[in-house]
Amino acid sequence: MIEDYDLVVLGSGEAGKYLAWTLASQGKKAAVIERQYVGGSCPNIACLPSKNVIHSAKVASYFRRGEEFGIATEGWTIQMAAVRDRKRTMVDGLVAMHRHKYQASGAELLMGNGVFVAPKSIEVRQHDGGTRVLRGKTVVINTGSRARVDETAGLQAARPLTHIEALELDHIPKHLVVLGGGYVGLELAQAMHRLGSRVTVVERNGALIYREDQDVTEAVAELFRDEGIEVFTGTTLQRVEGMSGQSVRLYATRGGAEVVIEGTHLLAAGGRTPNTDGIGLEKAGVETDARGHVKVNERLQTTAEGVWAVGDCAGSPYFTHVGFDDFRIVRDNLAGGNRVTTGRQVPFCLFTDPELARIGLSEKEAAERGIGFRLAKIPMEAVLRTRTLSETRGFMKALVEPASDRILGFTAFGVEAGEVMAVVQVAMAAGMPYTALRDSVLTHPTIAEGLVTLFSAVPARG
Repeated sequence: MIEDYDLVVLGSGEAGKYLAWTLASQGKKAAVIERQYVGGSCPNIACLPSKNVIHSAKVASYFRRGEEFGIATEGWTIQMAAVRDRKRTMVDGLVAMHRHKYQASGAELLMGNGVFVAPKSIEVRQHDGGTRVLRGKTVVINTGSRARVDETAGLQAARPLTHIEALELDHIPKHLVVLGGGYVGLELAQAMHRLGSRVTVVERNGALIYREDQDVTEAVAELFRDEGIEVFTGTTLQRVEGMSGQSVRLYATRGGAEVVIEGTHLLAAGGRTPNTDGIGLEKAGVETDARGHVKVNERLQTTAEGVWAVGDCAGSPYFTHVGFDDFRIVRDNLAGGNRVTTGRQVPFCLFTDPELARIGLSEKEAAERGIGFRLAKIPMEAVLRTRTLSETRGFMKALVEPASDRILGFTAFGVEAGEVMAVVQVAMAAGMPYTALRDSVLTHPTIAEGLVTLFSAVPARG
């Protein structure tokens, strides 16, 4: 028997769960099908759990710096099982919160494997037994993405950790080798090193987070050098021997020469792939692109009528905050609006310590697009709050249009960079000139106060 719903969502990630909660609270019949993680990856295995462990690592770094703050910290140890359990406790609370939201909104949560069997119809094999077929007036694909482990010889056989397993470790790896110098790799590399591991990062491109400006990549590389994390950039992996958790040996080439890197644990952090395989999209008339993402237009509509796709699986930038905006786009379009993904601001923050945050154009992007700009840049030590914290590493910089006072972009590498970025982002979204921040009376001493200093350094119009 086919059961009819106003909304059926496959996957309980950020966009889909908010759509279900919203429509159900309006009296619509809504269901979400989830294979494993209630609430999606973010509260269970990704954003929030990783930041939980990263914070434990930051506390450990403060213990190591105890003398700097006048605190004696002899004899302390790290209990990795307790680090993991703190994270698990947080996750349990988040899952309970999500279940409460389903109950309060009236949205139905089905735990099981969902597969399209016909247009707008999904068969669900429930974990507690039984099979149901749900047909939605509106169907939303919200299946997310997963860590990619490529086909390099011996890599999959070595059973490397992904972020999921790394966040479940109950012991400190003796020597962790991280494949990938992007967000996941860098955050976990620093955290594991601070928790006591020897860490080596292997990146095939010529710099860590290579898409960023040179001063950014150099600053991050310097941070890792200063903390004692070994980095191999411009290094191409050829083959892997051994088993992660025991002993691994990586054979790679760098600058035309072969290098051999040995460790006890291996973390694959070289990218992600959308979860669109094996869910019967062909039976639903839903097409995917060459990378496996669901094809969508700027309204997030798929190639099948009445079917939408959101979040990672739709090729949206792989951020939870973008998933939430995808929710708002589909919500408004279902209500008769015409909201699109084009032209939206997409901020990001790398949660190393210190953080790297950016909104809008970088210098590299501006140059590639032939866009002129005025550049202002100050060291973080010019922000007096950083001196009270003994956290003076890094810088802030901003790009401003040459012939107007519009802010084109902002980058900060420093303490509380993500929080400060939000101030600039709001100004950019409101179309405010940089002078509005320059002339604001901001509280002293705060990190945000540095924006007055930064924007006071914008060169005059030429």
